[in-house]
Amino acid sequence: MSTDNKQSLPAITLAAIGVVYGDIGTSPLYTLRECLSGQFGFGVERDAVFGFLSLIFWLLIFVVSIKYLTFVMRADNAGEGGILTLMSLAGRNTSARTTSMLVIMGLIGGSFFYGEVVITPAISVMSAIEGLEIVAPQLDTWIVPLSIIVLTLLFMIQKHGTGMVGKLFAPIMLTWFLILAVLGLRSIIANPEVLHALNPVWAVRFFLEYKTVSFIALGAVVLSITGVEALYADMGHFGKFPIRLAWFTVVLPSLVLNYFGQGALLLKHPEAIKNPFFLLAPDWALIPLLILAALATVIASQAVISGVFSLTRQAVRLGYLSPMRIIHTSEMESGQIYIPFVNWLLYFAVVVVIVSFEHSSNLAAAYGIAVTGTMVLTSILSTTVARKNWHWNKYFVALILVAFLCVDIPLFSANLDKLLSGGWLPLSLGLIMFTIMTTWKSERFRLLRRMHEHGNSLEAMIASLEKSPPVRVPGTAVYMSRALNVIPFALLHNLKHNKVLHERVILLTLRTEDAPYVHNVRRVQIEQLSPTFWRVVASYGWRETPNVEEVFHRCGLEGLSCRMMETSFFMSHESLIVGKRPWYLRLRGKLYLLLQRNALRAPDQFEIPPNRVIELGTQVEI
Repeated sequence: MSTDNKQSLPAITLAAIGVVYGDIGTSPLYTLRECLSGQFGFGVERDAVFGFLSLIFWLLIFVVSIKYLTFVMRADNAGEGGILTLMSLAGRNTSARTTSMLVIMGLIGGSFFYGEVVITPAISVMSAIEGLEIVAPQLDTWIVPLSIIVLTLLFMIQKHGTGMVGKLFAPIMLTWFLILAVLGLRSIIANPEVLHALNPVWAVRFFLEYKTVSFIALGAVVLSITGVEALYADMGHFGKFPIRLAWFTVVLPSLVLNYFGQGALLLKHPEAIKNPFFLLAPDWALIPLLILAALATVIASQAVISGVFSLTRQAVRLGYLSPMRIIHTSEMESGQIYIPFVNWLLYFAVVVVIVSFEHSSNLAAAYGIAVTGTMVLTSILSTTVARKNWHWNKYFVALILVAFLCVDIPLFSANLDKLLSGGWLPLSLGLIMFTIMTTWKSERFRLLRRMHEHGNSLEAMIASLEKSPPVRVPGTAVYMSRALNVIPFALLHNLKHNKVLHERVILLTLRTEDAPYVHNVRRVQIEQLSPTFWRVVASYGWRETPNVEEVFHRCGLEGLSCRMMETSFFMSHESLIVGKRPWYLRLRGKLYLLLQRNALRAPDQFEIPPNRVIELGTQVEI
């Protein structure tokens, strides 16, 4: 957990409110409006209002409170969460075939997240700016431009880090939730009849009365749990207890009060359906509420952007995405990072979505398929962890899985109705990301296996060099090596063309372990292979960034002294060509070539001074 242990529980809980709950906390801006806007064939009727409120309430209880906060958050990897973490945990004690299936599920879940993340900032900010339709109707043509301006500023400040701005997030979001509660309570007091909707019987009656239409309407109800994955993904930043405490003491009561307050308003004034959230407020409070809503949606968007950065770093470190530049924006917090390529690609996609869909209601039609698909996968992966890792009774685990899927599958099925009206967007983006991740992983594995098969034994080569030593030159040479027992191509080519070796040769392997962090005691392992050869294996967690200078420092502490500016780094640069293979695999190979061509070079990736690097090329067929 990256949070300072000296922080008090209230401080950590307040911080969790500011970061974790931004997305789900802004869903009252549009959820009930979309449920009762008339798109499902019924208007603002008493039974419909009660039915939707009951569904929203019990969805918050079952999905958020029980499934994610109580069950899924038990599955952590050294305190870290997220769909890829769940994938990793689920595959630890299973057969190779089962592990492959679980990996595919995890990658699909991660890909779905990339698909939905394009929609979340757009729908959040637009729904807040649309308050102008109530405050100043003549300015409604400015909604799209203002939304783009707000998001442009947000994406521009990412390179400076969000540490300073982040300190404001918690008090702003706490104020936001208190305002949600006050506005809702004020309306409920005026019409307490709405509290009858707490009874789940109203949800059942809703399905019985409206039949097929009620099932399709679940696609709108799911908007109430947007951002539920953030609870699990951000667990490493704040810990389980503060996130749970924030939900049950502040977030859940505020959301329920506001939703039911909107329902009470609609029962008395059905015409308020055009924007029930803003019409909860008195006229004098509309402008301050609009400003607060804009700030809250910016914070919600920031949480999503930070989540994309974290997921991308994890995917890169686990070998599912090509290396890219990752900039740390804080010396104190390892989780605060900035990835320029991802930042501006996401910005471009969000702007295109805003211009194309024009209104948050249109975006609501695109939201839901990916997030509910991720919920289904999370249920399967988390129950697999319960059975294989925690060794729970198989019948009890099966009962839990059935209970989860009885909610997840109907939600996912209902959202399939959105496929043609916008749901194709996150699915298409998710498919692209899934293709990229599986291509990079599989083709990289194919390449390394081919190099290993055609490589020579390291032990045999060292023995041969000891018998017939080549010319030695002063200094230390470091050869980056992916495999422990295979001669690096750069070493072979140096001997072949230059016919010399340095006095000291270090074979350096940097590897990523299945953990977020590796303790400094286990950071470096040194093995002397001969009087002039050493093997150094440096281990890092997937939340850490490899640093060769740090490795040299650790080597010095253990007796192998190395000076960065007096060492030559030899690296292999593979020039790849696609060999004969079926057309679809040939396309996959060409995609891999494109990804590798644009990947971050090893010297930049490992922070090695460029003037100390010598790259030796070799051609490899894949």
